Amino acid sequence: MKLFIVWLLVCIAGAMQAMGMGMGMGPFPAIATAGAGHSSDSAGKDTTKYTVFKELPLKPQRKVAFNTTEGTWTSLDVSPDGQTIVFDMMGDLYTLPMAGGKATPLTRGIAFDSHPRWSPDGKKILFSSDRSGAENIWWIDLQKKDTFQVTKEKDQNFPSAAWTPDGDYIVYSKGKMQVQLYMVHKNGGAGMQLIATPATLKTIDPAVSPDGRLIYFSRRNGPWSYNASLPQYQVGVYDRENSKISTITSRYGSGFTPVLSKDGQWLVYGSRFEDKTGLVLRNLATGDERWLAYPVQRDDQESIATMGVLPGMAFTPDSKAVVAAYGGKIHRIPIDGSKPTEIPFSVDLELEMGPRLEFKYPVSDSAYGLATQIRDAVPSPDGKRLAFTVLDRLYVMEYPGGKPRRLTTHEFTEAQPAWSRDGKWLVFASWTPQGGQIFKVASTGGPVQQMTKMQALYQTPVFDNSGNRVVFLRSPAQKYKDAIETGYDDGQEDLCWMPATGGDISLIVKAQG
Repeated sequence: MKLFIVWLLVCIAGAMQAMGMGMGMGPFPAIATAGAGHSSDSAGKDTTKYTVFKELPLKPQRKVAFNTTEGTWTSLDVSPDGQTIVFDMMGDLYTLPMAGGKATPLTRGIAFDSHPRWSPDGKKILFSSDRSGAENIWWIDLQKKDTFQVTKEKDQNFPSAAWTPDGDYIVYSKGKMQVQLYMVHKNGGAGMQLIATPATLKTIDPAVSPDGRLIYFSRRNGPWSYNASLPQYQVGVYDRENSKISTITSRYGSGFTPVLSKDGQWLVYGSRFEDKTGLVLRNLATGDERWLAYPVQRDDQESIATMGVLPGMAFTPDSKAVVAAYGGKIHRIPIDGSKPTEIPFSVDLELEMGPRLEFKYPVSDSAYGLATQIRDAVPSPDGKRLAFTVLDRLYVMEYPGGKPRRLTTHEFTEAQPAWSRDGKWLVFASWTPQGGQIFKVASTGGPVQQMTKMQALYQTPVFDNSGNRVVFLRSPAQKYKDAIETGYDDGQEDLCWMPATGGDISLIVKAQG
């Protein structure tokens, strides 16, 4: 019981220190937390020397190896001494000299590792990984070459994470759809949510200011939306001293994925202008902005952004340039406005993969195929036959065990069949790129009669109770041709009838939808 109470007090104190606040007493002093002795004990930890992760059931059965000098959606960071870049590619982490050259693998295996972030002392690299069976936050000790699992979730996404300047805490985004910001000690624990209200606020892509007080992030209302209109995101700021949040951008093209210079003078974030995305440079002292690089690469505003709205990027330690990946390459972008330079790289990829998802289904080479969907099915008045369409063609069959047979030889859409009361006739509507017509055919087959004379959008033809008239809806064919979606403008729709033998069309009423 004593050990439990001590552990509980330690966790509470650690969490309050992470928030940068006490209970009205200002910031807490440093305090030892559970697991603080990890640095002297690496036994039992996962390790990059092996590609077997936590005895997971999925085992690698194949390998694909190739060399590449390009990458897509590459997140990266620059070491505190400015000499090395760490980046992700196809689920593995690599290091690269700042001058470019041959990349060195840091992690391997079937696990998907992404979004690396160097610790302030340069001894650890933070990253997201699903090596435990679900995505979580991990870090790797560069001296011991072993890894440590910080979070232990079972069903959450972790788009990105960042160190606090003291290297003791980690700010990360976590969630399924509604991703939000949390903070946890580097040695693990339950973590603490930083921004709980409003509940619909999505907060991702954290970046911590050099003094550790402010946390910059991408914010939006709700996880995502269909057919989204801009803006979708803006750059928010969370103050650890008073727990207040503010929004510091208002661009129509949104503001997202902030990154801060080491001297605290500059902010770079992504924004979209017209149909392309670029990087904006802001002077934090004056608020002045200009384009740093435009265009770069497509952002992920319209999706859930499971790997951030833009890939991770970083300032160089001297705060004179930003290193970012776009166009398949890694670039050093000076903030003085001079031309970006490419940092060339070459990666020998060796991807471990699970068993091939290959299901062999026999496909018979015959004149007949099994249709899995029928439409517009209508039984005959006596219930003994069924008329329907399959693949836009009209069929009739004895019900229930008969053999379907076509009644026409048309090569255009046949739809919405209807029976006459005596079961001898069927009427149906058609559609071609030029427009549609109404047709009539004997239910036993035979000559097909085109009843209408003018192309239009005809729908739902039916016989009246006397069998002498056919009633239907009619709209101008142009209305359907102009439709940009599955629906159309039915404001000019008419309810009409015509003789069952064909002839002139008579207007019953302007239906107008």
